[in-house]
Amino acid sequence: MEKMEFAVPCLFGLEGIAADELKRLQIPDVRAENGRVLFSGGQAELAKANVCLRTGERILLILAEYQAKTFEELFQGVYRTPLEEFIPADGQFPVKGHCLNSQLMSVPDCQAIIKKAASRRLGEAYKLSWLPESGVKYQLQFSIMQDRVTLYLDTTGPGLHKRGYRAVGNEAPLRETLAAAMVLLTRYRGREFLWDPFCGSGTIPIEAALIAKNRAPGLNRRFLAEQFCWAKEDVWAQVRTEAKDREFRGDYRILGSDNDPKCVSLSMANARKAGVADCITFQDGDATKMSLPADSGILICNPPYGQRMLEQQSAQRLYSALGRHLKFADGWKKFVITSEPEFEHYFGRRADKKRKLYNGMIKCDYYMYTEPTRKK
Repeated sequence: MEKMEFAVPCLFGLEGIAADELKRLQIPDVRAENGRVLFSGGQAELAKANVCLRTGERILLILAEYQAKTFEELFQGVYRTPLEEFIPADGQFPVKGHCLNSQLMSVPDCQAIIKKAASRRLGEAYKLSWLPESGVKYQLQFSIMQDRVTLYLDTTGPGLHKRGYRAVGNEAPLRETLAAAMVLLTRYRGREFLWDPFCGSGTIPIEAALIAKNRAPGLNRRFLAEQFCWAKEDVWAQVRTEAKDREFRGDYRILGSDNDPKCVSLSMANARKAGVADCITFQDGDATKMSLPADSGILICNPPYGQRMLEQQSAQRLYSALGRHLKFADGWKKFVITSEPEFEHYFGRRADKKRKLYNGMIKCDYYMYTEPTRKK
């Protein structure tokens, strides 16, 4: 287990950002692919990725990769995998996964075949006719895409977006990993004023504060791999200690506002849970009317989409009002994510850049306004 191969599933559009994060963590052999990032390493890299990565969804240990067009080929591929190197005799090993564009498309049948093959392999390795599965959970996952099987061991547990500060979200929560990526794309590092005028449950301001402080998002939670029989406790402890040592201390100017007082109260509570309430201010306010909180800064927001909380026409009117209100806010860089394809028309200005992102299953564009209005 000195060198293992890992896969990090990502929301579509975040692969490059997650890869850059892993490289900055000095993790070796990082490769970005559609929907995931791959890297190599040992237990230190496994722990570092789980504790420190902001934009990946989970860390999966790759156990096997092979072609399979029949259930027999699927079975034999799992049976040949040295599962006993990772799963003890009493380990629980439930199976879940997905199939896409393959001969084998029945997920329940594939689950059953993989479970049967894993049981036979482990039973023979431990000389047991019956496996108790009474110990620690070792979650097996599989992906079958275009007849290629990848068998994984999940090392994370609840997804990396589960930071632990948002027990209850508002009506349309933004996933924490996406919010972190949106902040990273602005190149915010804590020096500028940052404002989210549609803060909802406070996810964007909280992720911005964690980035400003350089605080590892997984510092205060636990991961499946920490319970594995082959886990090295001192490695995880060292990774957490080093992460704490890398934190910054400073005065940060971050504002979250919303025209719903309940959202403001919820944001405050979430910021306290995240340990960043000292550097974020939350207040009631209508984004289309309230005064700018500073002469310059970064505005980043996830306004309501027509298909979610407002009818499309209401959302379009909101974008128009926001565009008029911010028309001459030349000291501000503006970043807006929305699924509205005609956002630039209603906002009144073409974006300097835009990037395709997915908010859950909703295809969105991230509009970036970084140049003064007069230059357009």
